[in-house]
Amino acid sequence: MAAASPKPLEGRVAVITGGGRGIGRGIALRLAREGAHCVITYRRSADVAATAVAEIEREGVKGLALPLELAEPAQVPGVFERIGEAFGRVDILIANAAATAFRPLADQKEHNVRRTFAITVDSFIAAVQGALPLMHGRPGRVVAISGIDSFQAMPGHGVLGGAKAAAESLVRAFALELGPEGITVNGVNPGMIATDSSRLYVEAGLGRDWKAAMASPGRTHPRDGGRAPGSSLARSLSWTAASPSSPPWPAWRTPRKGVEFRSKTRPREPI
Repeated sequence: MAAASPKPLEGRVAVITGGGRGIGRGIALRLAREGAHCVITYRRSADVAATAVAEIEREGVKGLALPLELAEPAQVPGVFERIGEAFGRVDILIANAAATAFRPLADQKEHNVRRTFAITVDSFIAAVQGALPLMHGRPGRVVAISGIDSFQAMPGHGVLGGAKAAAESLVRAFALELGPEGITVNGVNPGMIATDSSRLYVEAGLGRDWKAAMASPGRTHPRDGGRAPGSSLARSLSWTAASPSSPPWPAWRTPRKGVEFRSKTRPREPI
């Protein structure tokens, strides 16, 4: 009997923040099917995270759930120390988790602004910094998950949209800085995906009926009208993670059917 072909991500280690539910869970399960050991972080729902780990391990790989309050970026280095102790490496980092208080900017409290940016911006930087020593000497992959509100003004989403737009800028800077080390950095902006978060986007942000909006995505996603199921997004990220090392120039993305996907472009020559 012929030996089974190796899986595209066999032996690699992926870290997915907020990987216990929604998009993060879908990404973790897809990477596990492709052969990656998966570490997921969670804030409060240890039982939900444990269920996700059990699903990951049914794919024949190792799973690990670690508590992490991303609103406290100082906690991030310790989590990556634990990952290093458990696996000795990180190959893929998916910055997926986000949270905010959905209210008009004029009504936002200072602590809500700080918390939103701490989760999406400060902890993203801390996570990349924590992953880098564990990626040393191997091609690394970093992907940040953004959101509709980074480019579409939505009531109640001003703070989160600002934080997501800042994260997209960080993606471009990290791509430029880390490319020469063989580490690619990409950002993905999903279209309408059936998750608890996107329901908040539609109902609280757009003031639309959830079922009606999901039935007519062309009128809820003004950029391209596409709806990308969570599995499609996970497949795209799996491809990004498994693709051979790319030349060291920044990664940019343009929207296609609900998922922003950036092709590689050379940086401009200095003037």
